[in-house]
Amino acid sequence: MRSSRVATELPDVDLVPNQASAPGVRTRSQHQRRKRIVQAAAALASRGGVEAMQMRTVAERAGVALGTLYRYFPSKMDLVVAVVGEEIDLLESSIDRRPPQAATPAGRAGDVLMRATRGLMREPELADALIRSLIMAEVDTPFGDRMAGLLLRVAADGLTPEAATEEQFALAGSLSSVWVHELLEMLRGRRTYEQVQRRIEIAANRLLADF
Repeated sequence: MRSSRVATELPDVDLVPNQASAPGVRTRSQHQRRKRIVQAAAALASRGGVEAMQMRTVAERAGVALGTLYRYFPSKMDLVVAVVGEEIDLLESSIDRRPPQAATPAGRAGDVLMRATRGLMREPELADALIRSLIMAEVDTPFGDRMAGLLLRVAADGLTPEAATEEQFALAGSLSSVWVHELLEMLRGRRTYEQVQRRIEIAANRLLADF
């Protein structure tokens, strides 16, 4: 699900005045700096979990000043949320390139969730760190709603959260929650990939039966 996590070591240099006056230049620079920070955090978490995502270490790896890091991400949890957001972005890109081909809504949703599982399990320490942190998060995270929206889109031919009924969105969210639980069980060694796949299939068939 993820591309290379090697963070480029570049100096934290602000734009000079004549560059700042050019339309869009500062925005591109800020976007690149933010992406570098997120990649650095993910690389650290993939080897040592959230504990390895010390803010100073992230800043050093990303090549930015510590104060700059805190301007983008006021806390470690904000940084975790950003890493999760990038994971979902990459999953969505994968789906756009290769849409699920199953004939049923449940089949398409199951395909997406197992594709996400395979991607995350390539770096289980990162997956464990992200999932556990989100469960314990004290900040608002978009993870659940974004996964529910993604499942709606693939299961119901492009249905958006805004156009879905409350019941449809709730059912997609419930399937996403089942997946998170099963992924945690797999990370703990209590489920095999095949068992997770079968449980996701059962849950998807029940929850999305009327889609």
